[in-house]
Amino acid sequence: MNMQNKAIGKIEKLSVKHFRKSGKKLYLVPLLISVDKKEKNIPEDYLMKTETYWREVRNRIGDLQAKLGEINKIYHELIDVGGKKGFEAIKSLNKKSHQITRTLSQKGAVLEAVEDGDLVRESMDWARCLAIYPQSERALRKISQFYVEVMQKRDAYITKRIDDTLKDNEIGILFIRENNNLKFPSDIEIFRVQPSVLDDIHRCLRDFQSKIGNSEDKE
Repeated sequence: MNMQNKAIGKIEKLSVKHFRKSGKKLYLVPLLISVDKKEKNIPEDYLMKTETYWREVRNRIGDLQAKLGEINKIYHELIDVGGKKGFEAIKSLNKKSHQITRTLSQKGAVLEAVEDGDLVRESMDWARCLAIYPQSERALRKISQFYVEVMQKRDAYITKRIDDTLKDNEIGILFIRENNNLKFPSDIEIFRVQPSVLDDIHRCLRDFQSKIGNSEDKE
């Protein structure tokens, strides 16, 4: 059986009968880069669109809950511990996803550790190495290889962790970066919660990065 993979736009397009099918269900919510409003050079348009994005995510999660029931398990990228410490870690990473996860926990959802801490730290180390733009092509190639390998290990660990902890007929939600390589077993039905404003956010970031590049070329 192939994994069902649905983008949740207008949820009413799917019948209530469909939503009530038995089995594991997992909502995937793309994480946006967390930006401080006080940070300089951030386009006002980007900030407005991210506010819209998270508002729509909350609304769509609410629509799903109305049709399927409450969420049982919470998973969040970079979180390798559950409970209170896990929520504190989420708050330091992303205030928007923290608000949503706290609300879900108040309704009975349990935060599960979904990452291996050692793999997370290793991936961050390689990312920092890439960020300094190595001058040696060989060094750049090696570092890139190590980074890709550890990210693949992280994705495999996340997938297995969710498969092990999400029980039959339970509903889970995962907050995860967009450029992931997650491959779930066929018995987990996947719903991608992707508000349409996400495309506008991507466009806004591309335009911003292009302006930065043009500015640096002129200097």
